[in-house]
Amino acid sequence: MVTLSWQAPTALAAILFAIGMLGLLARRSLVFVLMSIEIMLNAIALLFITAGMRWGDPQGQIMFIFVINLAGAEIALGLILLLRLRARITTLDGDKATLLRDVKA
Repeated sequence: MVTLSWQAPTALAAILFAIGMLGLLARRSLVFVLMSIEIMLNAIALLFITAGMRWGDPQGQIMFIFVINLAGAEIALGLILLLRLRARITTLDGDKATLLRDVKA
């Protein structure tokens, strides 16, 4: 049986988190923003699993389940908001969504 060191999954989680952060900062489309947040949440979940493996503690797997549930709720609410936003305006550009503010002078 091949044993895996804890450095490799930690490096993978860091790379995934960096990719998600770059996608969050670089893209304006709200669909890509949601996908980037999802990638970042998956990187955090992988880091919890790695920490549990490193210290031999099953709490990492419990936190993984919580993070996956949080990601599911986030994506469900995000998609609902995107559908409602799409019904109001014709684009999913993040800059155009600021037009929905009610500005009173």
